[in-house]
Amino acid sequence: MHIFFRTMIAFIMLLVIARILGKQVLSNMTFHDFVTGITLGAIAANLAFNPKIESSYLVLSLAVFTTTSFVIAVVSIKSRKVRKWITGSPTVLIEGGKLLEGNMKKVKYSLDSLIQSLREKDVFDLHEVEYAVLEDNGKLSVLKKHDYRTITKKDLHITPKAPTNFPIELIMDGQLIERNLNEHGVSRKWLESELEHKNKRISDVFYAVKSTSGKLMLDFYQDGLKQPIDKELNT
Repeated sequence: MHIFFRTMIAFIMLLVIARILGKQVLSNMTFHDFVTGITLGAIAANLAFNPKIESSYLVLSLAVFTTTSFVIAVVSIKSRKVRKWITGSPTVLIEGGKLLEGNMKKVKYSLDSLIQSLREKDVFDLHEVEYAVLEDNGKLSVLKKHDYRTITKKDLHITPKAPTNFPIELIMDGQLIERNLNEHGVSRKWLESELEHKNKRISDVFYAVKSTSGKLMLDFYQDGLKQPIDKELNT
């Protein structure tokens, strides 16, 4: 029971810490985020499974480390010099279609890793690349040469008829999202009338969203499929 309660405390504290530090830790794993994640994980693991160390010491350690990491994150946002020192800076690996061997050696990035990262960007020939940049989070950003770039509507001189709206979630898990209705001026009566046309109620809807085109997209708990697939597909 002692280990059980310590584990629950560690789990809850990690959730709280993740909320405090924000989504940056989850989305972009920079040097600072990498160190923070490993250290917090090690402290939390000791809190959960190492009864030889007082739980109060570990909780204090988590609190101090979280505060320190939060302060560093705030300072790095306000100061570009501090941010550059903590998170590093992007490194150009390909410029003008030419490999920069010196930069690759500087960041200890092998040619095999570069080719693999390019394949993940659907680039199988180096001569297609104009620029390749290794970002702070270890991901590779690629700018293809003009001849190999995807054609856009602007290239075809096609202008959109109207600006695209952000989709608005109206119902989720059978529950009406009143806040979204009020913030985006969506009438509840309109939504209920749309459902009445389909002989449905709000409680029958698993998910409802007003799409970017302004149309109402609905998914019901009972989809009416004659033979729904409820197992993994055989391949």
